[in-house]
Amino acid sequence: MNSKRPVFRHPDLPKNNLGYTRRDYEGLDSTLCAGCGHDSISNSIIQACFELSIEPHRVAKLSGIGCSSKTPAYFLGRSHGFNSVHGRMPSVATGANMANKDLLYIGVSGDGDTASIGMGQFVHVARRNLNMVYIVMNNGCYGLTKGQDSATADKGSSSRKGQPNPFEAIDLCEMAVQLGASFVARGFSGDKEQLVPLLKAAIGHKGFALVDVISPCVTFNNTQTSTKSYHWIRDHMEATATVDFIPQQKEITAQYEQGATQSVSLHDGSAIHLHKSDNSFDVTKKRVAVNALEHHREKGQILTGILHVNETLKDTHDILETTDKPLNTLTKKELCPGNQTLQKIFENYR
Repeated sequence: MNSKRPVFRHPDLPKNNLGYTRRDYEGLDSTLCAGCGHDSISNSIIQACFELSIEPHRVAKLSGIGCSSKTPAYFLGRSHGFNSVHGRMPSVATGANMANKDLLYIGVSGDGDTASIGMGQFVHVARRNLNMVYIVMNNGCYGLTKGQDSATADKGSSSRKGQPNPFEAIDLCEMAVQLGASFVARGFSGDKEQLVPLLKAAIGHKGFALVDVISPCVTFNNTQTSTKSYHWIRDHMEATATVDFIPQQKEITAQYEQGATQSVSLHDGSAIHLHKSDNSFDVTKKRVAVNALEHHREKGQILTGILHVNETLKDTHDILETTDKPLNTLTKKELCPGNQTLQKIFENYR
């Protein structure tokens, strides 16, 4: 059986504002297990970038090691890409971002790559508010090494072969809020209708945007005893709101049920419109976001949607007061101010 995609492209395929079709945002054929939630996330990234009319060559994809970290090969095949070592993707993303802040940085990681070996890296890239989209494909297990529990596996949950997990789980969203991340959201790989707008909102945000996506592992962690299984998430998922994303240049409309409404403007002039089930959950407040996460966790529910947004925070370049011009484009004349200027600087240290 040949799994290669047909070369023929229908001449009437829909095109975005740049003249690209959706296929222009695809990558190689996936080698993940059939039915893996990670492939659904890759397809959501493709759809989000297509609808936002993002130029593929303006995107830099970065990843670490794990099933999730293979996925950048499966989307945006015309973009820049770098597969780093285990848990070190944030450092590579930081270095690249410091050199060229004009690119859109999409980092893809897993629960092992982020919450275990890469925890120190994740903590610092979040608190520095690096301008990037950080996607965690979270399945609660180590798929590449046959399904051991990861640090995000819920206490009492068990995979196909393992005993119930005796340890408390790490909630990456709650941690990101506490660390000062300026955008935090959680989605489900099986709910593309919610996930695509979340990714579009994260892409449009200036600052560190974490999107934690529960993505069931169909091989090792999709049993009735696993809280990361497809059916368990479907039965225990509670959404903060019905979410849509409206870019500055063109409005994307949606039908909403009656309820309270809150609008949060983003740095690029776009907006996230949230329709909430009640008036108690204000996503701009850190304490409220943490309380909401804890409240639903105690009830055995997975809270999805936009959990926290704070656009008053500066990103890393603003904090460090770097030049408006990308560092990798600075010339020798711009980097060396001349002897007279250097002597004035030296005088300050005498």
